[in-house]
Amino acid sequence: MTSKKDIDLLVGANIKRERERANFTQEKFAEMIGIGPKSLSAIERGTVGISLPALRRICITLSISSDDLLFGDSEKTDVQVLEERLSRLSPAQFEIANHIMSGLLAAFALPANEAADAEC
Repeated sequence: MTSKKDIDLLVGANIKRERERANFTQEKFAEMIGIGPKSLSAIERGTVGISLPALRRICITLSISSDDLLFGDSEKTDVQVLEERLSRLSPAQFEIANHIMSGLLAAFALPANEAADAEC
């Protein structure tokens, strides 16, 4: 059986990974979820456990499943992670994200002759 300490270490490392994946500093993320930066640091290091309300706020803020934090998502591709996060958005939030992503994809698209040159 996995000890509480092992679980705290795993969950803390997963929180840190997801926070960094979302490009949040500890200070900004701690503010967003309503805890102090020192508390977040201790949670990420696994020196303290996390409360269920804090776990819930983290999942909502990062648009991830608690399974991702409790069990990790090492098997998921970046596309699967993005799909999962997008599926948790409200319809209004999804429309905004879709509009932004469409603009980004259009900006990254190369004309056909430039794409052929890029492949060489």
